[in-house]
Amino acid sequence: MNIKEPMPDERGYFGEFGGQIIPPELKLIMDEIKDAYLDISKTQAFKDELNDLYTHYVGRPSPVFYAKRLSEKLGGAKIFLKREDLNHTGAHKINHCLGEALLARHMGKTKVIAETGAGQHGVALATACALVGLNCEIHMGEVDIEKEHPNVTKMKILGCTLVPVSRGTRTLKDAVDSAFEEYLKDPKNFIYAIGSVVGPHPFPMMVRDFQSIVGKESRQQFIEQQGGLPEVVVACVGGGSNAIGMFDAFLDDESVKLVGVEPAGKGLDTPCHAASMSKGVKGSLHGFECYSLQDESGEPLPVYSIASGLDYPGVGPQHCLLKDMGLADYEAIDDKECLDAFMTLSRVEGIIPALESAHAVAYAMKIAPTMSANQSILVNLSGRGDKDADFVAETLGL
Repeated sequence: MNIKEPMPDERGYFGEFGGQIIPPELKLIMDEIKDAYLDISKTQAFKDELNDLYTHYVGRPSPVFYAKRLSEKLGGAKIFLKREDLNHTGAHKINHCLGEALLARHMGKTKVIAETGAGQHGVALATACALVGLNCEIHMGEVDIEKEHPNVTKMKILGCTLVPVSRGTRTLKDAVDSAFEEYLKDPKNFIYAIGSVVGPHPFPMMVRDFQSIVGKESRQQFIEQQGGLPEVVVACVGGGSNAIGMFDAFLDDESVKLVGVEPAGKGLDTPCHAASMSKGVKGSLHGFECYSLQDESGEPLPVYSIASGLDYPGVGPQHCLLKDMGLADYEAIDDKECLDAFMTLSRVEGIIPALESAHAVAYAMKIAPTMSANQSILVNLSGRGDKDADFVAETLGL
């Protein structure tokens, strides 16, 4: 899967995706963040502090676990899980939130603003801001606030200001709009810590870089444990941060198939999904170009996923490039398959996954029986399901 050109280019493009589709005055602010990131992140002091926090605060490296009982139940390929759910705060989000919070402190910012869908980014950022001593403001759709109540409580305990968003569909896309508007009131003193590999340059690059530790660890751990590489690497995709973090280390391994798993929701033949790669077209969204779900006038469509962290109408620009180059495949899993994977992993392995991660588990469960017993699938288990447990129990009548 050799990609020889650096990504992104100097304008922030991954092929024809990404960039800065923003007003000139905002471009100056984004370039300031880019320059600060490129300068500060290369210093030994920044690297040492971040690595120390990854080890002693987050608990990295997270383990790669052989899901033996699940594999035996399904037959076929062995399924392995990269246990990002074991990180402090319960998901991969803490990886880039610590990086963004440290960058904000080095830049002299007074407040960090962000959106959140499932609440994992919000909890992780509130945690990171508490650690480095910065004010934190999180915008969250009212639908998600009701659905993800445990994470809402955690954010409040951690000291962040939670802003309910009542506009539009009252979910993730609207939370992004609300948070960005607040950020623009004082971009000199505030920084917008985007929660995925989306938004204008440099955020897709920054978040990818901070999340790349997932793939680096996974590749080394898998070789050490199994003596080679997995045949398939799978991760869920909304904006795409956990997936690009996992994929990044395997891009030069031609023997490894990379699969991003989108939410098919109630079906790709209905309007109730968020499968931007499967059903979207090229357009601009939140300051960058990507595949997105949009109406005839180019406006973002309302989207839906049972997993609040995946209901975004676009996708990270690097994922778009990987799709176009044939370097990664993008499949869709519906709500029923997701819930089945959620319950199966919980009851067969004693691991309750986030609904987002359960999409990736569901895809692995689907393809494992079609593969041979000497083959392996590595799934990025991007988060744990504490936040989803009550919702799933109510949905399934448990």
